[in-house]
Amino acid sequence: MVAAVTNAFGDPTRREIYLVARDSERGVTAGEVAERFSLHPNVARHHLDKLAAGGHLDVHVERVERAGAGRPSKRYRPAAKESLAFPARRDDLLVTLLGRALALLPRDQAEALAEEVGEQYGRSLAAQMAPGERMRSRSAAMAAVADAFTAHGFAAHAEARGNGALAIINEHCPFGVTASDNPVICAVDRGMVRGMLAGLYGDSLPATEASRALGDDVCITVI
Repeated sequence: MVAAVTNAFGDPTRREIYLVARDSERGVTAGEVAERFSLHPNVARHHLDKLAAGGHLDVHVERVERAGAGRPSKRYRPAAKESLAFPARRDDLLVTLLGRALALLPRDQAEALAEEVGEQYGRSLAAQMAPGERMRSRSAAMAAVADAFTAHGFAAHAEARGNGALAIINEHCPFGVTASDNPVICAVDRGMVRGMLAGLYGDSLPATEASRALGDDVCITVI
């Protein structure tokens, strides 16, 4: 699943195109995407077909009347089975038990343990995503991390900051109410970022800037 999503969304523009198509009631055409993103229509069509091939978009053929002649036009809409924004990627019982187990430890120990578990898992993901090689740029690595987070239910994207920092924005938390009851579990996210970046690009020291569990609108991890 992670490898498939990373392949489909490895290009940042393609990910933005998917988000536009996902949020559109009617879907989008290659012409509309080309105009919105200042792309050649063939390039826009390539991105849309790539998303369709990955099963993320469905293609609907419409007939457009022009000068008395019917001309087929493709409209791309979110696949009926598509659930990247809010996929059921967790086992509620296991998440609940993890939260309760962490609650039994002093907060600093629980946070360190959660981050360590997340980092180990992040490293294993990185090994699957880019076996034997590292990405040339930190921004490309962060985009890959965001795609992996999305595959795990976080609805994430990478964002550049004016001071040269990069951030992972998670618009959804697959830990649900467990994170609200035990915010320390959010350290797992930070650990995953650290572990994936270590495998994809190099060591980093991510910091939590915002957390939905603490009342923020999104979760933000900054590098």
